[in-house]
Amino acid sequence: MTSKAAPAEETLGYEQARDELIEVVRRLEAGGTSLEESLALWERGEELAGVCRRWLEGARARLDAALAAEEGEDGPEAAQ
Repeated sequence: MTSKAAPAEETLGYEQARDELIEVVRRLEAGGTSLEESLALWERGEELAGVCRRWLEGARARLDAALAAEEGEDGPEAAQ
């Protein structure tokens, strides 16, 4: 028996998650899937959206930290 797959956030980069999410949305919009398949696609889309959100939040935190460090080096006068 194989172990459960690693969570998507551990294996997917932002671009991979975004591209897969785009494909999930296309498939849902196209229709023609069973209810069960549509629900599975929806759940996968929610998971992928969460991966993208975490990547973007991490990028925002890094940017904010870099800007705060730069402001700290320049002193409060430079921010005005």
